[in-house]
Amino acid sequence: MEKAEVVLQVERLKSAFNRLKEAVERVKDDLDRDGAIQRFEFTVELLWKTLKKVLAYNKVECFSPRDCVKKAFRFGIIDDDEIVLDMLDDRNRSSHIYSEEEAAKIYERISKVYVPALEKLLKEIKERI
Repeated sequence: MEKAEVVLQVERLKSAFNRLKEAVERVKDDLDRDGAIQRFEFTVELLWKTLKKVLAYNKVECFSPRDCVKKAFRFGIIDDDEIVLDMLDDRNRSSHIYSEEEAAKIYERISKVYVPALEKLLKEIKERI
């Protein structure tokens, strides 16, 4: 794994995060909320794949989203694995939302908990490469 590849992956994650943050700041109705949830889904997908590349760059192999998060925590790349595992759970739930109530709950966690946590995670990841 080349450092340039890891840097590009982190930049992709940063871009996805910025788009998520922008969506959250503009939510005015259910359609906007659903768009923000969609952006959250692909941001979390890029997050675990970025962790996988950062770990590979550091000669650590991981095989699944949960495995990558746990190893990234163990190796000090991230300092709060529980919040990232919660994000993975909500990403999985959001793919199968059939209830307005559930969508509202997930969006609330995205806007109040996950966006600030992702911002912090990005800084932590950048410091490790």
